[in-house]
Amino acid sequence: HLSLRRQRQMCIRDSSNMVKRTLKNVLLQVTVDTTPQFAPSTTTPKDILTKEALEFIVLLHRTFNSTRKSLLQNRQTIQNGLDSGSYKFHFLEETSKIRTEISWQGAIPAPGLIDRSTEITGPPLRNMLINALNSDVKTYMTDFEDSLSPTWNNIIYGQVNLYDTIRNKVNFTSSKGKAYKLKNDINKLPTLIVRPRGWHLEEKHLLVDDEPISASIFDFGLYFFHNAKRLIEIGKGPYFYLPKMEHHLEAKLWNDIFCVAQDYLGIPRGTIRATVLIETLPAAFQMEEIIFQLKEHSSGLNCGRWDYIFSTIKRLRNLPEHLLPDRDQVTMTSPFMDAYVKLLINTCHRRGVHAMGGMAAHIPIKDDLKANEVAMTKVRTDKIRELTNGHDGSWIAHPALAKICNEVFINMGTPNQIYKIPDFSQFKSSELTNTTIPDAKITSDGIRQNLDIGLQYMEAWIRGSGCVPINNLMEDAATAEVSRCQLYQWVKHGVTLSDTGDKVTPQLTTKILNEQIAKLKASSPLGAKNKFDLAGKYFLPEITGQHFSEFLTSLLYDEIVTINSTNNEYISSLNEWSKL
Repeated sequence: HLSLRRQRQMCIRDSSNMVKRTLKNVLLQVTVDTTPQFAPSTTTPKDILTKEALEFIVLLHRTFNSTRKSLLQNRQTIQNGLDSGSYKFHFLEETSKIRTEISWQGAIPAPGLIDRSTEITGPPLRNMLINALNSDVKTYMTDFEDSLSPTWNNIIYGQVNLYDTIRNKVNFTSSKGKAYKLKNDINKLPTLIVRPRGWHLEEKHLLVDDEPISASIFDFGLYFFHNAKRLIEIGKGPYFYLPKMEHHLEAKLWNDIFCVAQDYLGIPRGTIRATVLIETLPAAFQMEEIIFQLKEHSSGLNCGRWDYIFSTIKRLRNLPEHLLPDRDQVTMTSPFMDAYVKLLINTCHRRGVHAMGGMAAHIPIKDDLKANEVAMTKVRTDKIRELTNGHDGSWIAHPALAKICNEVFINMGTPNQIYKIPDFSQFKSSELTNTTIPDAKITSDGIRQNLDIGLQYMEAWIRGSGCVPINNLMEDAATAEVSRCQLYQWVKHGVTLSDTGDKVTPQLTTKILNEQIAKLKASSPLGAKNKFDLAGKYFLPEITGQHFSEFLTSLLYDEIVTINSTNNEYISSLNEWSKL
């Protein structure tokens, strides 16, 4: 982990890296749309990409990007230590005072975030924004990250859609003639919480000093700059979900950005609230430190279950003692998952913040009532488990599941159960890496399932869809990540299949991959326009042990980058306009 000297050096470097508020050496590599797309609203990307907004996000990037890159490099230092055996996960000695000091607390729950019993999630597509806000839920996490394919149009119109939503201008009629309308004023609808992209991602359509701007800063900065004061007027916000962090200093980086952003707009520090998704194995060992770093801005932690499984496989992938079986056998009651959930609840409640449960990804099965009943029973059972464990609320992916989640969490009685601190005095850190699962099996069906889900998701993502219904579940990037990580791990360690006795080799996974591609192509409603061959090209090195990418989304990103402008005319025009 980063030494205390290294941490100080990073802080000194960034504090000495003073930057001016200027758009010099900034290049926007796309044509900015100036034609309204959603009548009667007249908002366009030009209203989002103003000179003032761009100056703000460029300032944030120039001030903090060197720290971001150093923290990403630290992740690889940890991975190298895990692979060599020189490092094992543990609670950090240098932050023990944070964990043992009992007096400090996170921020008190902010307006609109006191009762979070049912949270719905989804990308900021205009129709999905309206449907989610019309749902019977308390809060809505609108997502620029794993459930959105970050095409330029998806990202910039996500900002347009949120801008209009917050101003009650989001109503529209689709090209098919369907009218979408909010059922009430925004201040009477579920609280908006925005999830920007993670620290590892870049926005290649905007270059700053000849490098892509941080996608996290791009998403956060544009939303905050345009909407923070309006959200304060409404009385609910600005609020955020923070994804994919692996170290408490990554949370400190967010906190520093929050402080600078609030100072810049003349907003009191502590107005922002942020919930951190504990969806990586390293972060599970630093939960208290993460809350501490965000302290006045903290609104709790969330169990990002599928990403957490992905991260556990990823970080332990080269250690044969941590092989995981077919994905259906890895559940929330698996030892390492159960330990992480209970530690999160204990940690959050001791520090006075919300402990949010995980996602119910099921969607209604309209053409099979019996199968739908089975699926909805699973959702209810899962939510009862979360309530009983002590969670303060939970996630759903589809409005139809709100009724189930509400019926379960109404039994909490109170708006939350932060007061309830489960006993965890006998907990040992080794429980977080106890990946032993009774009667574990790795089968040929498990290989096919991973390939099928991975290919379907990747193909849709390349076409611009990041929220994909697969096998009656609403899937995001995490499910594809689990697929390719498991296959990499099984090939690397030469697993013997329980059902056939075959050894998992690159030849075997390649053969089944090609079979799945042919099958999916033959059944694709897109015909020759499908992208399964392209998805397979990227998938092949990952599932044969030839290569391991940190993230599939980073691997695939260049396929959706649409650079159509190689000059700086838009930025220049903003500078000229400001002189008039």
